[in-house]
Order: sequence, then structure tokens, then C-alpha cells
Amino acid sequence: MAFYIENMMIIKKCDYRTTFYRLISVIGLFISFFSSNVHAATDEQLDAIKHAAESFLQSQIEVPQNGTLHIEAARIDSRIQATDCPAPLIASLPGRLNSSGNTSILVECQPDDWKVYVPVKTELMMPLVTAISSLSRGHTISSSDLTLTMVNSRTYQRGGYINVDDLVGARIKRSVRAGETVEKNDICMVCRNDSVIIKAVKGELSIITKGTALGDGALGDKVNVKNDKSNRIVNGIVTSVGEISIRF
Repeated sequence: MAFYIENMMIIKKCDYRTTFYRLISVIGLFISFFSSNVHAATDEQLDAIKHAAESFLQSQIEVPQNGTLHIEAARIDSRIQATDCPAPLIASLPGRLNSSGNTSILVECQPDDWKVYVPVKTELMMPLVTAISSLSRGHTISSSDLTLTMVNSRTYQRGGYINVDDLVGARIKRSVRAGETVEKNDICMVCRNDSVIIKAVKGELSIITKGTALGDGALGDKVNVKNDKSNRIVNGIVTSVGEISIRF
């Protein structure tokens, strides 16, 4: 009886060992399979990710005439896990688009279920009106005062101008130094107490009369103006130097 029990214990030990080694073998195969499919990204994979981010951003930013756009994805940590994606990489914009500055682009491989956020730096340059020499307050602008200079587009968003002719005849409200862009707050195309043209527009019909501006305004600003004939005060939009349009 003791001999039987001892033999049974030996057999059970052998079974446990066999089961243990089989389990280790299966786990080893699983680890080997996993590590062969998900690994640190290669240089080619990193380049593909950067290219996807840059190409996507290029398609999202409209470059003005004579403007230039420079896009450069930041260096990606080579320790990220990636694969040779069996489908084209998909790029998207999870946040706010920044035409000049830093933008984060999401690049993902849907079939292999991985994704990475890529910081991309952009610089959009465009020709804007700048002062050739210093312009003091009260100065009436002539074409010889201005030129076009390549400037970061963020200046345009603050109210810069892209056409020199639009500003000829406008008056300087705030001094502008040589080389600075001329912005909306620097000028008035219609200035208080100036004699201006009032253009009343209805469909294709327009009537022109004279008036007096009751405030300062640049292109697109709303300004009150008094009709010199009727003394009626109306509100119109500055459409050019010395002109206010009213639509009925």
C-alpha cells in the first residue's frame, strides 16, 4: 500500500511538471508572437508618421497669393510602438488649427489599433503693407509711404492689409515706425468730421450723396454719418477711403 501511494505521488509530480512546462511553453510562444508584431518604431515608420501629419496639415491651411507655408513635424520618440500599417495612416485634428505656431495632429493605424499625437510647427508668411519710414499721427498716407513685406500671418489676423492702394488717402491715428505693419487700429479711412461720400445701395441701384462722418472707421467698420442735405443721421459701413455705404 505504501509502495502504491509513493508511486502515485511520483506520477502526480510528473503530471504537475508536465503541465507547468507546457504552460511556460505556451506563454513563451505568446510573448514571442506579441513582441514580433508590436515593437519600437523603425526610422521608416517614424518618417511615415511625420509625413502623414505634415501632409494633413498642408491640406488644412490655405496659403494666400504670394504667401509661403513652412511645416515641420517635431522629432518623434523612437520608443513608441508601431507597425508597418496594412492601410494608409489616418491623420486628424483633435484640437484647434494654428496656421502659424504649434498644432497637435493625431496619426493612427486603425487595422493594427495604434495611434500617436505628433506636434507640428507651422509658419505661414504673407505679404503685408508696412511703413517705409516712420509715419506720425495725422499724416495722410501716400503710396510712397508704404511697401509690401513678408510677415507672419498672425499680424494679418490683428488687422493688417495686403493691398497698398487700399490705404492711400487714409490718415494715421497712431504713430507707425519704419518697417512695422500698418494695422487697422493705426488708421482711419473715414475720420470724424471729414466730408465723405454716402453711397446708398439697393439691389443694382445706387444713389450717391455727400455727408459728414461722425466717427472714425477703417475698412469694414460701422460709422454714423450725417446726410448734408437732409441732416438725417444714418449708420453705414466704410467701404474705402472717404466712402460709407448703406444698404437698403
